[in-house]
Amino acid sequence: MKPGARNALTDVAGIRVGQVQRNGRGWLTGTTVVLPPAGTVGGVDIRGGGPGTRETELLRPENMVQRVDAICLSGGSAYGLAAATGVVDWLAERHIGFPIGARPEYVVPIVPAAVLFDLGLGGRFDARPDARFGYRAADRARAGAVAQGTVGAGAGAHAGGLKGGVGTASVVVDNGITVGALVAANPGGSPVDPATGELWGARHGLAGEFAHLRRPSRAEARAFRDAPPVRPPLNTTLAIVATDARLDNAECQRLAMTAHDGMARAIAPIHLYTDGDVAFSLATGAVPVPEAVLDGPPMRPADTRFGQLGLIFAAAADCVTRAIVHAVLAATSAGGLPSYLDRFPSAHRP
Repeated sequence: MKPGARNALTDVAGIRVGQVQRNGRGWLTGTTVVLPPAGTVGGVDIRGGGPGTRETELLRPENMVQRVDAICLSGGSAYGLAAATGVVDWLAERHIGFPIGARPEYVVPIVPAAVLFDLGLGGRFDARPDARFGYRAADRARAGAVAQGTVGAGAGAHAGGLKGGVGTASVVVDNGITVGALVAANPGGSPVDPATGELWGARHGLAGEFAHLRRPSRAEARAFRDAPPVRPPLNTTLAIVATDARLDNAECQRLAMTAHDGMARAIAPIHLYTDGDVAFSLATGAVPVPEAVLDGPPMRPADTRFGQLGLIFAAAADCVTRAIVHAVLAATSAGGLPSYLDRFPSAHRP
């Protein structure tokens, strides 16, 4: 398998990403908005013990609304859920949403959202995203390259005593379907193997993806182990996985569940009581999932549609793992937290 052209969530055709952040004068926070094409099916799976969310119950398979107009990830803890209101306003101005009447403007935009804890990391407890952050992020959404690191919802993110951030990755599965992921990595657990200083998730990279990394020096690894990191008390890793495959809502729900497998490969421990880990999924439906024609003896499960779905789900988990690695590598030191590459300078191969 190989990554998409950008190795980003936007390799899934029709997906757009917009980000806004504020850094300085007491601020270190931001918002990331993902806009899918019309008719995209959504799903969600929540594993953390302290989630902050909005509109997630709508996406359960037994409920009425199964399509989403945007997903909003934000800093600011529960205060940051206000950013989703700005996304709703932006969509409503364009008559995008669940139709509830005869007139084009009679719509209710469906914007599931989740937040991470970064309060006070920039210095001011009241410096947190509001509706303006969401509106501006939606207005900036584009289908091109996605900025990574200390941006958007990852501006104030931390990762086990290191600086966290936004990361993204994609893959084109052997059956031709594209899968991508975007994460805001802010875990209470660590992305670093304390024995070696290596990133847990780097071993899951595609060919050459992390070839610029090497094992840090023993001295750097020892210093990391011996100096307990300062860990902010509340945490969360947020993920969005997307595919161009044609999935129903239950299958999309399963796609979101597999994203947590990707988190577990890149962060240890994961899904703590103080984490608010949430994974959203999007299926644009542009490409049908191949279905085998059973002619003669029953074929292996891997040759049926169920097997093809398994490939998609496995790819989603891998993309989340790789996206977390990219988030940590792209992050820059801020808020008193060192970046991985500042903490382990020998890990970067010249």
